[in-house]
Amino acid sequence: MRRVFQISFVLILVLSLLGMSYGEARKEIHVRDMTGREVTVPQDPARIVCIGPGTLRLIVYLGAKDRVVGVEDIEKRFPDSRPYWIANPDMERLPSIGPGGVSSIDKMPDLEAILAVHPDVVFISYIEKKKVDILQSRIAIPVIVLSYGVFGSFNDVLYDSLRVAGRILSAQKRAEALIRYIRHAKQDLLKRVRDYPEHKKPRVYVGCVGFRGMHGIGSTEAGYAPLEWVRARNLARGKGHLFVGKEKILSWNPDIIFIDGCGEGILKEDYERRSEFYHALKAFQNRKVYSLYPFNWYMTNIGTVICDAYAVGKILYPIRFSDVDLKVKADEVYGFLVGRPIYGAMCKKYGRLGQILPYLEGSGPKD
Repeated sequence: MRRVFQISFVLILVLSLLGMSYGEARKEIHVRDMTGREVTVPQDPARIVCIGPGTLRLIVYLGAKDRVVGVEDIEKRFPDSRPYWIANPDMERLPSIGPGGVSSIDKMPDLEAILAVHPDVVFISYIEKKKVDILQSRIAIPVIVLSYGVFGSFNDVLYDSLRVAGRILSAQKRAEALIRYIRHAKQDLLKRVRDYPEHKKPRVYVGCVGFRGMHGIGSTEAGYAPLEWVRARNLARGKGHLFVGKEKILSWNPDIIFIDGCGEGILKEDYERRSEFYHALKAFQNRKVYSLYPFNWYMTNIGTVICDAYAVGKILYPIRFSDVDLKVKADEVYGFLVGRPIYGAMCKKYGRLGQILPYLEGSGPKD
């Protein structure tokens, strides 16, 4: 009788423990995503996928890369172009969850490919509320919409996205650390240039800015973040992305020109074909043309924005940035955001950050 009681007690205890584990595994929380949808999700999910521009990057920033069980095909293209991928090359081995890319924005993803990897939660960006409701009903998996804000940039919406994803992934402390780091970098940059006389600032222009593809020198940005964060005297006016004619660039005749690495290859080809235009520009005559790393690649690579801003600061305000070693700063930024100091890899792909365009070396007057 006693033995039966002991066996029964053990069985009850085991079943109780199993029940507790099952209950813990099914613990859920309620969150509001970036479309305002109220979504019930499993807390601390073990299996996730990321769909759409910039979504995977945020999950890497949050330190949850190991939970990703599939990636879009677009993420595997040009693997040496994006810091979060360079730092985590093992993601190449993950199965495909669909093509992704700009053409897939606000469209229904590959449902079969998503279901094949059995995610607990799907993170997605830039999709209408109505469509994401349909997506969630079809796959019967919680879908959370994240955002960077205005496409091709980022603002406070990004911080809200980090907080939402951080809460789901039990990475709230990491989310707040990321927000503080980005804000501190911006504050440090602005502090360095505070009270710098406007009339003493060189007149600058940035060309070859990526916008849903690669473009030449006429592709620019009125609110180009690395220039904005050091209060540069940007000649481009207006809002967002702009395409500027060469006649306009000639009329501006900038003192300094920055070239976004996204379109630097296009610039080099055009320079070889139409050298007379470039030779007419003061910046090219004086070898005041500097390369920056491209940060708009499947949404904004925030670490690269920060690195570019420090490079611009050293070029425009050398005394106020004399203590900044760009290699050290870049490795610090990338190390914090993506987990590895990858300046060497970026340098191999794009050259030294803030360098004079290599094919201008040796031409024009010396500094």
